[in-house]
Amino acid sequence: MSKTMVSMPVVALRGMTVLPKMLVHFDIKRKVTVKSIDEAMAGDQKVFLVTQRDPDVDFPKQDDLCEVGTIANIKQVVKLPGNVIRVLVEGVEKGYIRSVEHYTPFIKADIETVFDDSLKELSEAEKKAMVMSLRDLIEVYSKENNKIGKDIIGRLLRIKNIKNLIWEVANKLSISTEDRQELLEAGNLQETYAVLTFNLSQDIEVLKFKRDFQVRVKASIDNNQKEYILREQMKIIREELGENNESDADKYYDMIDDLEISEKLRRSFVKEVKKFENLSPNSAESPVIRGYLETLLSMPWGKKTRDNNNIKNAMNVLNKEHYGLKDVKERVVEFLAVRQLTESVDTPIICLVGPPGTGKTSIAHSIADALKKKYVRICLGGVKDESEIRGHRKTYVGAMPGKIAKGLKTAGVKNPLMLLDEIDKVGSDYKGDVSSALLEVLDPEQNDKFVDNYIEYPIDLSEVLFIATANDPSRIPRPLLDRMEIIEVGSYTLNEKRHIAKEHLLKKQIEKNGLQKGQLNIAPKALDTIITGYTREAGVRNLERKIAAICRKVAREIVENNVEKVRINNKNLEDYLGKIKYTLDSKNEQDDVGIVRGLAWTSVGGDTLQIEVNVMPGKGKIKLTGTMGDVMKESAQIGISYVRSISTQYDIAHDFFEENDIHIHIPEGAVPKDGPSAGITMATAVLSAITGNKIHANLAMTGEITLRGKVLPIGGLKEKLIAAKSAMITNILVPEKNKKDVLELSEEITEGLNIHFVTDMKQVIEESFVG
Repeated sequence: MSKTMVSMPVVALRGMTVLPKMLVHFDIKRKVTVKSIDEAMAGDQKVFLVTQRDPDVDFPKQDDLCEVGTIANIKQVVKLPGNVIRVLVEGVEKGYIRSVEHYTPFIKADIETVFDDSLKELSEAEKKAMVMSLRDLIEVYSKENNKIGKDIIGRLLRIKNIKNLIWEVANKLSISTEDRQELLEAGNLQETYAVLTFNLSQDIEVLKFKRDFQVRVKASIDNNQKEYILREQMKIIREELGENNESDADKYYDMIDDLEISEKLRRSFVKEVKKFENLSPNSAESPVIRGYLETLLSMPWGKKTRDNNNIKNAMNVLNKEHYGLKDVKERVVEFLAVRQLTESVDTPIICLVGPPGTGKTSIAHSIADALKKKYVRICLGGVKDESEIRGHRKTYVGAMPGKIAKGLKTAGVKNPLMLLDEIDKVGSDYKGDVSSALLEVLDPEQNDKFVDNYIEYPIDLSEVLFIATANDPSRIPRPLLDRMEIIEVGSYTLNEKRHIAKEHLLKKQIEKNGLQKGQLNIAPKALDTIITGYTREAGVRNLERKIAAICRKVAREIVENNVEKVRINNKNLEDYLGKIKYTLDSKNEQDDVGIVRGLAWTSVGGDTLQIEVNVMPGKGKIKLTGTMGDVMKESAQIGISYVRSISTQYDIAHDFFEENDIHIHIPEGAVPKDGPSAGITMATAVLSAITGNKIHANLAMTGEITLRGKVLPIGGLKEKLIAAKSAMITNILVPEKNKKDVLELSEEITEGLNIHFVTDMKQVIEESFVG
């Protein structure tokens, strides 16, 4: 055998092996592979194709590649959408990777080719015998495998050269990637021939077994048909003899007798059971109808629990399980009182709205406990298919009831408390509109006859107490929102979080992590540091995670070091939770020009927002930075327009705005910001920067501005005031029209704050400027 060494680009293939004489195309996307094809096309259009041992490796090295591959000619390269390239190649001869020159920007290796002359030692008679033997195997294979076309078999049988026949058979027949690689790795053509004929013989045996199995299955089907006829005859004989045969159908009849349903519905259910009874147990339809009957008869058609209408008990349960949220608790109890007095199903549906982790789901669970109702939670987040609510028609494969029907089945009664969690996150697509399906569920005028597509019989939802939760009510479809009464569950104050942590979270996690009472003590100051330094949220979900992390570390410390008890304070807190993650934005250190502190509402509570303005010589350009949304950009434009309208009052030159640029920036540029409530803040900062008047450091403000300088009301006031208090800012400017909202806030929030109510920008400027 003569050997030749050649250097060429390498393409690593995933899940496929290319053989000599094979014409095949494949798609590539990896940059290193694309570079190899480009290099080959720029040269002699030859490339070495080799199979990866592990298809999941993205950047293969020599050890990740099979040693033997195929040198191929590139016939065509086509670019497809999505940076995908389709390559058509034809295998020429096999080769061996001896060494890799480099892996980037493409793989290039030294490939050794071997001229195989092992057939020369055979006589012509031996070669002819090999051809005839392989042809016989091909003919037998084609009879067992109908997928191989007659024209392909005809071409193979006409090939006389044994070398060409070996590779053509390997390419045309259905051979696995592993078997093809085994053919490549055979030492010479005689060994390749042996491997090929062995694999073909094995495949023929498998195909014969498959054919025999199909014959047996057909015979079994014929027997089933015969058995069905005999069963029907036996059934008639039993009826004539008056014999009773206990079966699944009898069980279903007993279940129907136990249901509290109308006679009309009872007759319909009996009819469904008779359909099942007339089927053969071996029928493909039998398990489908059995599953349907199990679901249908397990629904709580007449079962219900007796509600506990003791309002005092309801308030006691809510107070025991939830700290704070006074307004929420009172509104829930009022709702329950009205429902009790009117005994009406037309009372509006409660929708608890608030940031994540504020206790919306647990409040619903507490209401169920207080009323002694069964509790069912249905998560609607990400639901886009209407069938998830209405159910799938039972004619479809894998059909099942919708979430509402399954919830009732789980509860086992017709009057549970059903929580529709994250109702603001439902969607719609080509599979239907989920919100429209929910309208039927929540509408008291029609939900007493709600029809699930799978059940196919009216289900009474009028006695179900529906409670929904949402993070953002603006994302709830309007028709759905009109059927619900919004109860806001706001952010927790520091004192509320502190109390919840001590009375609920700490006790819960101590028990959950196997600690005993007294083994863990967290100092009050350390608890405050955990709340302010390791979490930034409106609720207490992350706070519970941090307490759980401490409990786990303490449990390990007790087990490993035999410690009796552990006390956590500010000195050793970082040993358990790492470095502090968040620092409070305190008020500005001194009065300054063009810097004003605003107040913002975020999904994790309130925050202070520092707005900076610089004025510089230019051509009248306005630059806005800090990832502002469209509404906030408009607020900036309105603020500048207002300042220009009052420029004469502050002796601002008439050409000032044409000869100077104004740059407004909000720090933390990577965080998106939007909303109109920073309007008065930006207008004040712009006027300060132009006139040179300093702004009080101990001041924050919020409010929307109009072109005429009027101050409009804003939302999220509770969270904004909590943020101001955390930043130790005591003087706050709030729109006059928000005065009613301030009066509703607890003293804990407003204590220590000097809140100034403003109606226009004149008042804002008077309160903001120093001197």
